[in-house]
Amino acid sequence: MIKPSIQLRLGQSLAMTPQLQQAIRLLQYSTLELQTHIQEVLETNPMLEIDEDGGRGEGADGEPINGEARESSAEDSPSQDTIPDELPVDSAWDDIYEPPSAAGSAPSEGDDRDPYESQSGDGESLADHLLWQVHLATMNEQDRLIAMTLIDAIGNDGYLQEDLENIRASLADQLQTELEIEDVEAVLHLVQRLDPPGCGARNLSECLDIQLSEMPRDTPRLASARHLVQSHIDLLGNHDFKALMRHLDLDETELQETIALIQSLNPRPGAQISNSRPEYIVPDVTVRKQGQRWRVELNSEVAPRLRVNSTYASMVRRADSSVDNTYMKNQLQEARWFIKSLQSRNETLLRVATAIVEQQRGFLEYGEEAMKPLVLRDIAEQVEMHESTISRVTTQKYMYTPRGIFEFKYFFSSHVGTADGGECSAVAIRAMIRKLIEGEPGDKPLSDSKIADLLGEKGIQVARRTVAKYREGMNIPSSSDRKRLN
Repeated sequence: MIKPSIQLRLGQSLAMTPQLQQAIRLLQYSTLELQTHIQEVLETNPMLEIDEDGGRGEGADGEPINGEARESSAEDSPSQDTIPDELPVDSAWDDIYEPPSAAGSAPSEGDDRDPYESQSGDGESLADHLLWQVHLATMNEQDRLIAMTLIDAIGNDGYLQEDLENIRASLADQLQTELEIEDVEAVLHLVQRLDPPGCGARNLSECLDIQLSEMPRDTPRLASARHLVQSHIDLLGNHDFKALMRHLDLDETELQETIALIQSLNPRPGAQISNSRPEYIVPDVTVRKQGQRWRVELNSEVAPRLRVNSTYASMVRRADSSVDNTYMKNQLQEARWFIKSLQSRNETLLRVATAIVEQQRGFLEYGEEAMKPLVLRDIAEQVEMHESTISRVTTQKYMYTPRGIFEFKYFFSSHVGTADGGECSAVAIRAMIRKLIEGEPGDKPLSDSKIADLLGEKGIQVARRTVAKYREGMNIPSSSDRKRLN
């Protein structure tokens, strides 16, 4: 017969509090996401306010900021949890959190604001730019309709994407009248002269010729340049300079000046008008050299300084269990946790940035060729954190250095063994390849095999296909396409 009984069992389980989840989430936020989140918290928690005068109020643990005497009675208010000195944000728990929403994502269901208020001004599209000029031009309604149809058929690079005969047939059906191909071509020539010139061209030769026709007639080598793009553009693409000199009756210097004039043109005129939203980068830390030492500092402009509102905090009473007082106590505790989480984020960010600068001091001193191979595990062992935490800290975080603004992840790269048993980073190898190509003779560019041999003479053993992969990653054409006149 089965009888009910009571048994005592001991066990351990890991519970991650909502406050700790918030601290880890803040760690992986980018600058813009962090600023957006701080604004949301400020709007929902009355206990938080921006510390504009830098010192009045209290910090995360109820201690006064900047050492000033705390004026509120917040210390007397009971707290539900004790905030530790250091938050254990170092965790390998990667998969339980949803990724932060990207800036500019769709508003939530409860957000009843006008969606257009939150949108920044996008750049003007190429079609809008051309249509604006067509509306200002003097033409009859039929020509205006043809021009608008042609502009609609122009791609983002500025080239006409549809056959002219198909456009004529479509317009004839729409207008229910006879329309000659010459009428469409006449309007096309007008569209091709709009700003930027060359839009509406049907091929590269026509695009370059339109741009050359807009130049002053006394431009040096204008006639030979127009002759070249009209009749011998294929020879130029094949770098057949001897055939070009023979067909154009030019010597080497004159051909070089002609090619220089053509290279000053834009083969994709439509790309000048960008409709993409500009993306701004605000660095999280700044690195500068003082004497012989490199100093790493947090960018104070990234996030506003927060504090607990002393007036509201003074209203919290220990023995009061009313609904209003309970709400105030909860908000006060959440405010303290939030400030503590921000402090923990800043401290972790500064530790990781300092460790990266210590490892990559050669890059800061001498440039990319001195970049050391580095992986997340190296920094994780140096700061005694998990690799997943280092990954969070280095994602979408940027460092301002005298050599430019770089994402933290830029300083991590794989390595290649050297002949003397050392290691060389992939970034350094790319810099060496770029330097060799910049110094190569124009009429005899270095092949990938020759570059691999030159790197081998420096003790860096890389295969030809590795050189080709790095070169293509830097958008450098092959040796045959780099051939030019000296």
